[in-house]
Amino acid sequence: MDWRKFNGEKIKQEIDLEVEQIILKEKEAGHKLKVCIGTDSQVTGGVTEYATVIVFVRPKHGGFMLISSEKTKQKYTLKERMIEEVSRSIQIAYRICPLLDKHEVDLEVHADINTNPQFKSNSALSDAMGYILGMGFVFKAKPDAFASSYCANKIVH
Repeated sequence: MDWRKFNGEKIKQEIDLEVEQIILKEKEAGHKLKVCIGTDSQVTGGVTEYATVIVFVRPKHGGFMLISSEKTKQKYTLKERMIEEVSRSIQIAYRICPLLDKHEVDLEVHADINTNPQFKSNSALSDAMGYILGMGFVFKAKPDAFASSYCANKIVH
């Protein structure tokens, strides 16, 4: 996965090294951090674009994010696409989790899935929740899943 900052600047090193440098820099500046990971997708003309974000939240002091995006022509049902979004978030959460544990940084995995049964994405809610919780991560869905529903959403829309 290729990662970049919100301003478009490419991350040249492995993402876990970048995350650790960010954590150390923020700690040195006196900020407490929380990390939220989320993925959103958009289908346009047979191409699905995924955006995964790592959001660094400084409670009461704003935040910033790192972004990875990818396009694929693979066809998905809505439920498959929702689970693929969750899978992409879990992959990166699993990769950086040891660093977050080492530096005592809280982690949440956000799913762009509506908790209201009237929405189609709700069909994937129980599977996504089980997947995320089963991996030992804190789970958030809409309307509390800002990393996927707002941050990643801005990248693919």
